Amino acid sequence: MSLDVGDSAPDFSLPRDGGGTMTLADLKGKPTVLYFYPKDDTPGCTKEACGFRDAWQDVSDHGIQVIGVSKDSPKRHDNFKAKYELPFPLIADEQGELCEAFGVWKEKNMYGKKSMGIERSTFLLDGDGVIRKVWRKVKVDGHVDKLLEAAKAL
Repeated sequence: MSLDVGDSAPDFSLPRDGGGTMTLADLKGKPTVLYFYPKDDTPGCTKEACGFRDAWQDVSDHGIQVIGVSKDSPKRHDNFKAKYELPFPLIADEQGELCEAFGVWKEKNMYGKKSMGIERSTFLLDGDGVIRKVWRKVKVDGHVDKLLEAAKAL
């Protein structure tokens, strides 16, 4: 399954950093950047998360929510968040249900070795939870700027 522009984001209720859960209903009312990344505290994922952190004032000024999603545990998310002072929530999709629902759980081929993993992807949701823009196979450099430009237009 793969979601695209115009589709409604699927409902979910998953653990998040700092305890508690996050649901789709929690995101309603504001434009939301929902970004899926492979693993906490790895080079590309750290660079992407820090890109959102470094643009946080701009993000906040425009009322945009940023939510990171990976299969890491809430505890690992807590450590990642603290280490890099990330100002946004991280969802722990340990069973991969949300990754599957958004179609980001893919077969990857690295150096001839095939494995399953999260394809770095970002979804921009409007305040009603409808997908307005999709970026797949995200290249980290320049991604945050492009994404924020699109989010500001909502």
